[in-house]
Amino acid sequence: MKKLFFFFLLLVLAVSVVHGEDGAYIGVNIGTAMSSVPAATQITTLLRSQNIRHVRLYDADPAMLAALANTGIRVIVSVPNEQLLAIGNSNATAANWVARNVAAHYPSVNITAIAVGSEVLSTLPNAAPLLMPAVRYLQNALVAAALDRYIKISTPHSSSIILDSFPPSQAFFNRSLDPVLVPLLKFLQSTGSPLMLNVYPYYDYMRSNGVIPLDYALFRPLPPNKEAVDANTLLHYTNVFDAVVDAAYFAMAYLNVTNVPVMVTETGWPHKGDPSNEPDATSDNADTYNSNLIRHVMNSTGTPKHPGVAVPTYIYELYDEDTRPGSTSEKYWGLFDMNGIPAYTLHLTGSGVLLANDTTNQTYCVARDGADEKMLQAALDWACGPGKVDCSALTQGQPCYEPDNVEAHATYAFNAYYHGMGMGSGTCYFSGVAVITTTDPSRGSCVYAGSGGKNGTSLLNGTSLAPSSNSTAGDSGSHRAVGDVSSFARTVAAALLLGVVLL
Repeated sequence: MKKLFFFFLLLVLAVSVVHGEDGAYIGVNIGTAMSSVPAATQITTLLRSQNIRHVRLYDADPAMLAALANTGIRVIVSVPNEQLLAIGNSNATAANWVARNVAAHYPSVNITAIAVGSEVLSTLPNAAPLLMPAVRYLQNALVAAALDRYIKISTPHSSSIILDSFPPSQAFFNRSLDPVLVPLLKFLQSTGSPLMLNVYPYYDYMRSNGVIPLDYALFRPLPPNKEAVDANTLLHYTNVFDAVVDAAYFAMAYLNVTNVPVMVTETGWPHKGDPSNEPDATSDNADTYNSNLIRHVMNSTGTPKHPGVAVPTYIYELYDEDTRPGSTSEKYWGLFDMNGIPAYTLHLTGSGVLLANDTTNQTYCVARDGADEKMLQAALDWACGPGKVDCSALTQGQPCYEPDNVEAHATYAFNAYYHGMGMGSGTCYFSGVAVITTTDPSRGSCVYAGSGGKNGTSLLNGTSLAPSSNSTAGDSGSHRAVGDVSSFARTVAAALLLGVVLL
């Protein structure tokens, strides 16, 4: 049966966050609550073939870190909740953790942040007093290792710690958490680290009892009279995601913190659930949410409070996790199943550089900007030789000869090979010098494979396709808490019922 391939956008734009330099990007979370966990090398092969450049791990598994070495992929490692007690009680334990899980791997592994625990304040309130000591001890260890300039420390929060989150301008953090949140925010401010926030519009929608429209949760366009309006600021909100992120900004401002950026460490939509009580956990809705989310983030749309300010975001999650407890949908948040088969097709035509393939012939394989010319030439030679691409259109006097440079010629050959191989996974890699895009590279009479609905298979010499030799060879997963849901659902529901925020 023909495999359905999905794709989503991953183009790092030159847009600053409130206090940072990374700009807009999409990453993925990698959980391991699976009956058959792929080998670390298989995971990194999938990441590289899909051009995924940012990942968050729920631990610091040495095999996974070894597999990520020298890939350039930016990695958030995590201190699991069960290790918080030991680290929060001992500076030496924290130093040993950093030495073993960070310093031993950096810089070959591009570790950019340490996530200390996961939703500690909402799921492990008894451990809350240990959170700041753990953060400080880990920071001390980074400073001692001269890594504090390169690696940030923060802790992911459930959005449920934000109370009265709609309208966003009235949002504030649960005041009982002030003894931890106030020093934490000061720490984030002093170190230039982000507030890590998990945002789940799916749960906000599900638990609003129909008050929050599905379109509002899925980023679908709304008529002006259906947009939620913050009566205090007159800012218009067209989706749940932006409203929750802005609620976090306003809650920080309530505590006089205005220059800490928000990083969304988890968000997504399940593609399967129990039809009797999870009817909106479907592939279509997962496609719609994640496609619109990626486009929204990567266009540097920002939020109504901070338009144009990037919100780095990590999709939950890379793989389905079939051993996760709870409702049926808990097992089906992945972009791939455990065998690396895409769970559904994302639709992002016209959005730029992508991660994977689709079945509509609207994606193209092009030379990566800034790629080494010698590597491009070697890949071009392979494509036009062993790869069996018909490169006659690149000869002098032919329609694709100009511009006569290795990048343009490599793009033609890469794309012909990619379409000739049915846009299969890993067929647009070429040792890392190729990427997938939705932008048609055709120009004038030089028409590329896949343009205008053509699949380009005729651009391969002969009928025997060469193997995809350009691609690379080759329970800490119990993490996300769902019992404590964002108060956004409750507060926006009340506001909408009262007719306060609708025009």
